[in-house]
Amino acid sequence: MSKLTKNQKLVADKVEAGKAYSLKEAAKLVKEITYTKFDASLDIDVRLGVDPRKANQMVRGVVTLPHGTGKVTRVLCLCTPDAEAAAKEAGADYVGLDEYIEKIKGGWTDVDVIITMPSCMGKIGPLGRVLGPRGLMPNPKSGTVTMDVAKAVKEVKQGKIDFKVDKTGIVHTSIGKVSFTEEQIYDNAKEFVQTIIKLKPAAAKGTYLKSIFISSTMSQGIKIDPKSVE
Repeated sequence: MSKLTKNQKLVADKVEAGKAYSLKEAAKLVKEITYTKFDASLDIDVRLGVDPRKANQMVRGVVTLPHGTGKVTRVLCLCTPDAEAAAKEAGADYVGLDEYIEKIKGGWTDVDVIITMPSCMGKIGPLGRVLGPRGLMPNPKSGTVTMDVAKAVKEVKQGKIDFKVDKTGIVHTSIGKVSFTEEQIYDNAKEFVQTIIKLKPAAAKGTYLKSIFISSTMSQGIKIDPKSVE
């Protein structure tokens, strides 16, 4: 058996194996057990009692985190010329249409979110093979296909994220940085989980929130008592 490093021993002393912590305790603890020299991301994983293979049990939605994600989100707005000025003013990093469609066809995907208008989807649809696997395809359900592109850009820049349950029944996302205060981590995590609760499918039976874990980049996961978030 390999020996524990100094930091691993410190973590082992702080995190009790098998214990489910309250969200407030976990928000404090995750900062204490993170020893990276960089500002690590904070991730949350929620296992749901749903069968994602069934359309009536799919969980997908959007949430605006009260304190943002702590990341710089690069936004491309594919819109008609009359909407370009508003999109730029709202904070879009790239604005245009045909020239960016050609760049994407050439393999360029150096953005985090793409926002567009319904009238532009005819041109964007063929890009599905490039954008789909990267999670960049605009979708009305996530608010990235809209007439008000300026509002959508502003919301994404302020911390709006979209999420959906994966094929194993887990919803995973980043909710901030270790540099956030305990209160900011708590607020973001609570907003995210409560949004998931509101999206509970009517067809889902039994326990909906099966488990919740929070962790930072390279840190141990901390188990959270779902009752402390509801």
